[in-house]
Order: sequence, then C-alpha cells, then structure tokens
Amino acid sequence: MRSLDAARDAVERYHPGLLKALADIPYARREAPGSPVLDLFRAHGGVGLLVPEEYDGHGAGLVEAVQVQRGLGSLSPSLAAAVTMHHFTVAMLYALAAESGRLTPAQLELLSSVVPEQRLLASGWAEGRTQQNILTPSVTAEPVPGGFRLNGVKKPCSLSGSMSVLTASIAVPGRDGRPELALALVPATTPGLSVHPFWGSDVLAAAQSDEVRLENVEVPEELVVRTTAEDPHRLDDLQTAGFIWFELLVSAGYAGAAAGLTEQLLASGRGSPQERAQVVVQTEAAFELLAGTARAIRDGLEGEGAVAAVLMARFAAQTNLARATDQALELLGGIDFIRNPDHARLAASVRPLAFHPPSRAGSAAALVQYVDGGPLELS
Repeated sequence: MRSLDAARDAVERYHPGLLKALADIPYARREAPGSPVLDLFRAHGGVGLLVPEEYDGHGAGLVEAVQVQRGLGSLSPSLAAAVTMHHFTVAMLYALAAESGRLTPAQLELLSSVVPEQRLLASGWAEGRTQQNILTPSVTAEPVPGGFRLNGVKKPCSLSGSMSVLTASIAVPGRDGRPELALALVPATTPGLSVHPFWGSDVLAAAQSDEVRLENVEVPEELVVRTTAEDPHRLDDLQTAGFIWFELLVSAGYAGAAAGLTEQLLASGRGSPQERAQVVVQTEAAFELLAGTARAIRDGLEGEGAVAAVLMARFAAQTNLARATDQALELLGGIDFIRNPDHARLAASVRPLAFHPPSRAGSAAALVQYVDGGPLELS
C-alpha cells in the first residue's frame, strides 16, 4: 500500500531502524505484556518526535506526527496507543514553553531533560473512561506548605511501567476560592506513587495500561501548571491543544492497525477485486480524514472550528475503520482465522478507539449545536 509505505517512510526518517526492530519480534510477543516495544521506542529516539529542536528533539509537526503514528500502528497498535499519551502531553507543554513566562524554571528544567534522558511522560487526564467528563480531574489536590498533596487513582494509565513523569489534571483553589483546573507534573519516583495490575485484555496489552495510585503524593508548587492573573487562558490553551493532538494521534494509530490488516488482505488475494477495493477505500478514507484535518490545523484552523473538525474526523474514521477491519477479517476467511490468530488480534486492536472520550453520543449533540450556529460544548 503506497500510503502505508509513506507512513513507514516517515517513521524511518525520524526513528531509523525502529520498524525493523519491531518487525523482528513475532506479533504475538510484540503485543503481549512485557513486550520490549517501548524500550525500542526509546532506543530509537521516539520520545523526541514532537520536542522542539531547541530542546534537542526532532521538532516534527502535527501532519508528520499523524503519519508516524499510522506507521507505528501498522506494526504495533499497542506502541502507537501508548506513545500517544507521551506525544500529546509533550505537544501541550512545549507549546507553553515557547512563550516566555508561561512555565516556571522547574517546569522548563524538566522539559529540558526529556530528550537527553529519554523520559516518557504519561497522561493522568480522563482519557480512559467514555462516560466521564474529559475535563473533570480524577485526582484531588490539597494545598500544603510549598505545594499540594495529591490523592487519587488513574486507571488505565498507559506507559505506567515505563513513565518518567505522570502529568495529572487536578483541581486547585482559584483566586476567588472556587476550584480551577491545573496540571501537576509528578516524577514517577515520587514517594506515594505506585503502579498496580489493571489491564486484563490481550488487546493492546503491551501499552502498559495499568493502575497508577497517588497516595499522599506531595508535589511542589513550581511543578504545577495553573492560570495566573497575567495569563488567565493558560489552562484553556493547554486543554485545547492537548485535546486536538490526542484525538488525531490516537486515531491515526488505530488507522495504522487497520491499514496493516488491509495490506495483509491485499497480499492474500482473498475476495473479489471489488470487495478488496471496498476495504481499501474505507481504510484510506479514514486516514485521509485525519490527515486532512491535521493539515487544516497546521495551516491555521484553530479554536472551536479546529475542535469540531477533529471530532468529526475522529468519529467518521472510527466508523470506517470498524467496517473495514470486519470486512477484511471476513474476506481473509475462516481457515485464516483458525490458523493465523495474528489477523484477529490486529482487527481487535482497532476497536478500542470507541472507548476513548468524548463519547460519540455527547459529541454528536455538541456538533449538531455547533453546526447549527451555537457554541461547541463538550462533556
């Protein structure tokens, strides 16, 4: 598949040798608990994809990142899903770092260490629960001298076994006494932070999506990103950027998994040319929606318009990918299903896109309101 070759070329350009290292591992082991895919990702400079060049990263943009995610997802859906959490967190934080005064010296020092120390940043936002408000913190924050004491649980939390830093959304007292959203940067070695088994599925098992507990974890104030009187939109900007990057990157990874299965269908020659073409059209259309939206944002689409475009692309892609993988598996046939379980695993790895928030039902209502001229109100 030419488009998939282009995505893999993008991976090779930024992370030479990574695809071969992944392909050398049998698929079942590649996607299993204890898989080395995240170690390989680090060893091939994966953490620096979106890190600006002035911080020793590759400085890739959204369009390139979507291609890289597709290439990774075609070989390891677990890896693509896991590193989405790192990438969208990096995109949020370095966007703030680009403007003077929006991050503290301690926060900037942490960001300066990401590439030299190959540090993975895990996400403690609410991305794992479809019915939860995506902006509602699941971790409580109690003010203490010099900072905050955090308590709560994040499950599932991808990268839980490999993370260097957990980024957790928290509610802190605002200037008017009412709670306001903030982001805590919690080093994984902080006392009180622990990881526990949670993920029970064979699908995406190498993403290390286990439970992270915060029990009386103390974080200094200088490692908490929050609004100020001089910068009242800091968290709004952080949320908008993070939401856009997350939805496109995670969807692109699943699109890669579907493309990998489609590629194997084409190689098998099973089904009629018309049937194979239908699978290809659905797979390609799904990715082109994501890539086109990424290009529009690169070229200046922003604000509510960007968020609405991302949501429409994500849910349209989600529908197409599910149909394409179902049909591909059917065309490959029952004997293939019996004798080659990797195809079934690959097809199943596309389905979890439906479980990432926001929910389709809630988003549909918000999008209809937006298209009809009203504000875009997500929950």
